[in-house]
Amino acid sequence: MMIRIFKHYIPTSLLLLAIAEALILLTSVDVGVALRFTELHPGNIQYVGPILPKALVFTLIMLSIMTAFGLYQREIENWGSWGSLIRVTSSFLVGLVTMILLFYAFPEIYLGRGAFALGFLYAYLSIVLLRFLFLRYTDLSVLRRRVLLVGSGSRAAKIEALEKDERGKSKFELVGCVPLTDKPCHFVKTRLLSEKAPILSIAKKYHVDEIVVGVRERRNGGLPAAQLLECKLAGFNIIDLPSFFERQTGHIQLDSLNPSWMIFSDGFERSSLKDMGKRVFDITASSVLLLITLPVILLTTLLIWLESGGPILYRQERVGEYGRVFNVLKFRSMRQDAERDGVPQWAKEQDDRVTYVGKLIRKLRIDELPQIFNVLKGDMSFVGPRPERPFFVEELTKKIAYYPSRYTVKPGITGWAQIRYPYGATVEDAVQKLQYDLYYVKNHTLFLDLVILMQTAQVVLFGKGAR
Repeated sequence: MMIRIFKHYIPTSLLLLAIAEALILLTSVDVGVALRFTELHPGNIQYVGPILPKALVFTLIMLSIMTAFGLYQREIENWGSWGSLIRVTSSFLVGLVTMILLFYAFPEIYLGRGAFALGFLYAYLSIVLLRFLFLRYTDLSVLRRRVLLVGSGSRAAKIEALEKDERGKSKFELVGCVPLTDKPCHFVKTRLLSEKAPILSIAKKYHVDEIVVGVRERRNGGLPAAQLLECKLAGFNIIDLPSFFERQTGHIQLDSLNPSWMIFSDGFERSSLKDMGKRVFDITASSVLLLITLPVILLTTLLIWLESGGPILYRQERVGEYGRVFNVLKFRSMRQDAERDGVPQWAKEQDDRVTYVGKLIRKLRIDELPQIFNVLKGDMSFVGPRPERPFFVEELTKKIAYYPSRYTVKPGITGWAQIRYPYGATVEDAVQKLQYDLYYVKNHTLFLDLVILMQTAQVVLFGKGAR
């Protein structure tokens, strides 16, 4: 089951887990103070000061770090207990260092070593236990929607592949499929509901929570509009196939897409206020990142110069918002004659054009840091679809439907496709990444930008997709 927050779909199970862990973190400061002072030295508790502001700071810091370590991703159940334990432990170690630095920078939030240590240990052990129970014993079947599919075509049949995750756990329950025509059916017979009854009667019989309409041809009686209206008025939630795929996968599936859905769907909104808010976010995030990474930028400059001389920066034409071409800045990670024949090439795995320093800075995504200046200049946004070269844009536009739609927003240093899909180096990869880019173009808000920003940290930490 999914819940939508600021247009972004979040699994209900993960939301409940995040709320539970936020409550643990929030109360851990009180627990630490209580264990440290109230029994042994009850009079000393007054020296701690107001507890709630300190608890809020600790909670926000830890939730941000845990998100950066990927602890609130959809794939959480695929890690197993040990994978989750390693990430939780790593995030708490980083959180410990961060809180110590904050105590020195802002003494007013200091709790005292004993109180903080006890509260921190309580939070860690409680969250480890909660995650163990969540992954092993919590039965979330009551949260799974019972779905009835109307239509049995090739597009609708793809819904079966989404029913279970990689470990075989059900994400929703497909109670069956109601075929509408005599055309070839793409479902196995056991999933077909052949009873000759109105859709409303079938939905009530199987206690359905949601009806998914997977009918491509809706004219000339292809869509049972009267029956679906009857279901809607009876209180059943009805959703079309593209919206269902969007919610379950976090991307917009091109195979089920049509122009009318894009025109009438909720999303793809632009306004001066929204653009201004995003620009403020871009300038703030880029300035902070520039200050934090300045030593890394200087060290990288020195290493590139020592290995292969100049130039340090690599300028390359990329396509930006509404097709405007600009020069993107990157640290040079390939040898200077990487494209000696003048023909653009996709980056490959184990690419022999990449220098030794280049391999390191690509793995850690340090080569992207000079794009901060592209953001400050206004050519790019901090978060958005990755900009492509004009040669590839022209090629992909001819081969992939809706590809130009990704250029209705500014390209970004990081993006939804970058944290959800590995590095793309083929037309097929470009199709997959476009589906995530379209999701971002449709649903982008400052909330989604923050989610992407924090999850980008785990892409860097765990080296996902680097090439």
